[in-house]
Amino acid sequence: MSSDNHKIAVLGAGKIGEAILGGLLRAGRAPADLLVTVRRAERAEALRERHGVEAVTNAEAAKTADTLILAVKPQDMGTLLDELSPHTPADRLVISAAAGITTAFVESRLTEGIPVVRVMPNTPALVDEAMSVISGGRHATEAHLAHAEEIFDAVGKTLRIPEAQQDAATALSGSGPAYFYYLVEAMTDAGILLGLPRDKAHDLIVQAAIGASVMLRDSGEHPVKLREAVTSPGGTTISAIRELENHGVRAALIAAIEAARDRSRSLTPPSGD
Repeated sequence: MSSDNHKIAVLGAGKIGEAILGGLLRAGRAPADLLVTVRRAERAEALRERHGVEAVTNAEAAKTADTLILAVKPQDMGTLLDELSPHTPADRLVISAAAGITTAFVESRLTEGIPVVRVMPNTPALVDEAMSVISGGRHATEAHLAHAEEIFDAVGKTLRIPEAQQDAATALSGSGPAYFYYLVEAMTDAGILLGLPRDKAHDLIVQAAIGASVMLRDSGEHPVKLREAVTSPGGTTISAIRELENHGVRAALIAAIEAARDRSRSLTPPSGD
């Protein structure tokens, strides 16, 4: 699927939608080949000023663009699809980037045969460090999946998985950054309790998180090995780990991610609704 003169429309240019838009522009897409749809005129003007892209109606996007990226909230997806359906030809590629929305649900609201790809990015797309998890629907070919990867590679990394694993990936990766922010918040509070100024505690934790992430990514070592490397007999780290285990932090994290998976499953209405 050639990118030459291939128009892409981002429907719902909120934080994730604008991140995708910005990534495509940084990857060399011409503003003339990109469209956005938004609800408010002032938002459309802001996107035009920042990125040089044209804001159109949802119907115009469906008629004009070759690829439609649906970046709306899950509860708004049904209404959007009903609006798009009369205007979306069978040769369009539709990419859903809404949590919990299955390809079957999207397919059921559009003309039979339209290829649908499900993608779950995360907010590090704003800094081109996203992980976008990709699954194809019934009519999506290898070319469609490769095109979706090309789009989302512009804002980070991509990973293909069976759609049956998408809710788990949403819980782990889509929501994942929030868990790290929560941990940083708690650790910063601990630093304050121990007498450090908030800004100093924050800087210490953020750099520790960055360093640990780079080591995880680049070393190829299992996280247990990396943790053991800083866990000396009778030392400070093992004392902290004991308290984490005593308070069930590992079990709480597993339960929290399982709850997020269950919530993702519940976001999709039945295909016939």
